[in-house]
Amino acid sequence: MTQTTSPHTLHGPRWTRRALLRAAGLGAAALAVPGRWAHAAPGDLPVALQLYSVRDACAADFDAALAQVAATGFAGVEFAGYYGYENRPAELRRRLDALNLKVAGTHIRTAALADDVIQRTIEFHQAIGCRFLVVPGDPAFTDPERSRALADTFNRVAARLKPLGMACGFHNHEGEFKTHEGKTWWDLFAERTTPDVILQQDCGWSATAGFDPAALVTKHPGRTKSTHFKPVVLPRDAQTRKPFLGEDSVDWAAVYAACRAVGGTEWIIVEQETYPDGRSSMDCTRQSLAGLRKILAGATRG
Repeated sequence: MTQTTSPHTLHGPRWTRRALLRAAGLGAAALAVPGRWAHAAPGDLPVALQLYSVRDACAADFDAALAQVAATGFAGVEFAGYYGYENRPAELRRRLDALNLKVAGTHIRTAALADDVIQRTIEFHQAIGCRFLVVPGDPAFTDPERSRALADTFNRVAARLKPLGMACGFHNHEGEFKTHEGKTWWDLFAERTTPDVILQQDCGWSATAGFDPAALVTKHPGRTKSTHFKPVVLPRDAQTRKPFLGEDSVDWAAVYAACRAVGGTEWIIVEQETYPDGRSSMDCTRQSLAGLRKILAGATRG
């Protein structure tokens, strides 16, 4: 992952970490979450893994990879491909149920939301228990000629999904925070879409772009239905930090508190994109989950 800095700053309310924690109602007892996340105390946000994090393990043996993810302690998964289950949703659902894994969402292409295939897309994801259909990038998003039409597509699909208890949304990388006519493309998309369209922030990328992830959540209240906790090391920390949650450059306690307070967040999704020290993807993912647990357990002591 290439990391760069940006002069962009956020305009809008600035929340201190302590204020966010108070607003979210996070007490020490609530944040100390022992054992499996699937059995977290009421009110705690469940944590899923974006399976792109362990794509090598998924490609080698998808069923075994799912079992390892469940054993690590994740409550759910977010898909990035189905590894042979594309036409077998009932079988995939049985496999997930056997492992006590929920579906936090999926990453799909915009084409899967087109009028001629949307019903098939809906039926497959209903069958596996997936409510959130998220597009992780589209060149039209930052195209002056096509960005409005893309927003209209999401509005139309969101209206169709809402009665079904489902939603669609967009996932950012760094480019979505470039500016156009004085606003970021991310803010323009937010303005052009209804509140039913999810803004799935990849906090690692937004931090890399020079933004405060927690402030972005508060800037668009209720629209962070799910969000990616992806560890990143910014250039200023290159010699002192590592890309694991709790060892990287992002204040995750503040992001979590913002999600609880104003984000409308239903799922925290860990994404591990880099694997330092020659370690396996699954091992690095385990370390980031352990780091996240420590962050939440100690959030009110900061």
